[in-house]
Amino acid sequence: MDEQTKKTALRMFTYGLYAVTCAHENEVSAMTANFLTQSSFEPPMVAVAVEADSKSQRLIKSAGTFAICIFDEGQRELAGKLGRKSSRRADKFDDIAWQPGVATNAPILDDALGWVECEVHGQVASGDHIVYVAEVVEAGLHREGSPLTIAAAGFRHSG
Repeated sequence: MDEQTKKTALRMFTYGLYAVTCAHENEVSAMTANFLTQSSFEPPMVAVAVEADSKSQRLIKSAGTFAICIFDEGQRELAGKLGRKSSRRADKFDDIAWQPGVATNAPILDDALGWVECEVHGQVASGDHIVYVAEVVEAGLHREGSPLTIAAAGFRHSG
């Protein structure tokens, strides 16, 4: 397989950008995710891929829950901030207003367009990620707006 052709083709997939947040005991974490999709209508389910060696993956695995906050199209900087590894940015929540979710205790970002809280029902290893399949157990909207996409943000996954 031609490596450049593969990268080019995979980068043509359309993706949104989301904050995946989680909490367990006294720890919270957040990451920017683009490998995310709704996977069922009834019950409402989502699937999200989380880096296997990340703090967020460890907390999701421990808690069995997480939240997804939807970035507004103007929140490129916030998506970039939350996209950095926790080892490089110990407190990602500096200057970010949030409230604990009622169903999961995961951070719900005050400036997100909306959010869903999720309860994990299964997981599968997928290369360097873990794919979590989870039921949406709570949802909310903060305001209207257009969601941020990876293309609009100018970000690229490695492909």
